[in-house]
Amino acid sequence: MSSLPPVPAGPPRDDAGGAFTLGSPGAIPAAARWRGRAELRADLRSAMAVAGGLLLAGLPAGVLWWWLAPRADFRITADGPAAIGQPSQELAVADDSVFVLVLAGLGLVAGALAWRLRRRRGVAVVVALALGAAAAAVVAWQLGELLGPPPTDAELADVGRTVTTPVRLAALPALAVAPFSAVFAYLVGVLVARGDDLGRTGGSPGVLPARSGGEEAGEEPAGEQPVDAGAR
Repeated sequence: MSSLPPVPAGPPRDDAGGAFTLGSPGAIPAAARWRGRAELRADLRSAMAVAGGLLLAGLPAGVLWWWLAPRADFRITADGPAAIGQPSQELAVADDSVFVLVLAGLGLVAGALAWRLRRRRGVAVVVALALGAAAAAVVAWQLGELLGPPPTDAELADVGRTVTTPVRLAALPALAVAPFSAVFAYLVGVLVARGDDLGRTGGSPGVLPARSGGEEAGEEPAGEQPVDAGAR
């Protein structure tokens, strides 16, 4: 009965005589681990500033909506309100249209300016853009309607008085235009960026620094050879 061949001492070797490097089962290489938490912490303050700036930008956006929204004047008569002149047939949807255009412009400008923050490009700024633009849309909506209120019952009962149609948003889904436009403008920059770091300057806490000498993660440094325990 033939005996089994002897087992060579030392780590297993490939056909070229090099020693295999075996990692522990289930171990994740350091280069493959997600390090985004450090980046989120580093960008938290800047992201809060972006969201706060957008919240304040809702104030001039609301004023602009109130100023641009077309309105019609009516004179109160004994038979009811009578239009002065010829109001546009699109007056019923004009407020929504102007509101959408104002929010779209606000979102595009905000997204482009946020992309200019090269040191803070990342997930935190995108989330801040979406939340801040949504808050700005709500602020603009409420302020515009506050500046253009409807006539009161006393004004409608005052014969001979001139009243003006209010500023009103009929389509609430229009509030989503601002965050959509902001994120869209930011993603355009992401698509044209050449590197995975999005051109971020100052180093990213979530990206491992490149190893010198063209070495890849998991490779032995140049000039060092694996030690064969069997050769000792």
